[in-house]
Amino acid sequence: MTVTYTFDVFSSLDGFGAASGNWSGYWGKQGPELLERRLASYGEEQRMVFGAGTYRVFTRLLAASTEESGVRDAWVDRMRSLPATVVSNTLEEPLDWPDATVVRGDAVDVVARLKEESDVPLRSHGSLSVNRALMAAGLVDFVQVTLFPVITGQTGTEPIFQGAADFDMELIESRTLDGRTQELIYRPTVHV
Repeated sequence: MTVTYTFDVFSSLDGFGAASGNWSGYWGKQGPELLERRLASYGEEQRMVFGAGTYRVFTRLLAASTEESGVRDAWVDRMRSLPATVVSNTLEEPLDWPDATVVRGDAVDVVARLKEESDVPLRSHGSLSVNRALMAAGLVDFVQVTLFPVITGQTGTEPIFQGAADFDMELIESRTLDGRTQELIYRPTVHV
């Protein structure tokens, strides 16, 4: 049986996954509905999949976090408690992440195997280049975009789909959170 794989990503309205300057991780737009929905998304059993770069960013952010920094929201703690596979040819175990293992090799091969062998769905938050490759290989079942109402034309970093293949996107589900943030769940199909 093949399990589903969800590429979960935060985005500014202009398609950036992060921004420099004085923007926060949620671009200052988090609210109770967003945080509750994030926690619910991570409430079910699933396996996280990260590339080495995203793993390094997350562990650095979490190590520097405090109660006031907003990095340790309940959904982040829940994500960190889930089993994780980190696809990397450079990282060595042990990792500073509970129940995480390093798997060497090409992400497409690793995730294809995980989809066949896993008993639980797979999810990735971030890991942009890994997920663009997985989408091109037809391994991503759902793209969950949390779209924040900001434009970061001057400060935006990490363009989410830069260099990606062309895709048709079928909208599966949508909701507005806190009256301003959109959560959009799509099924991608390579455009031919």
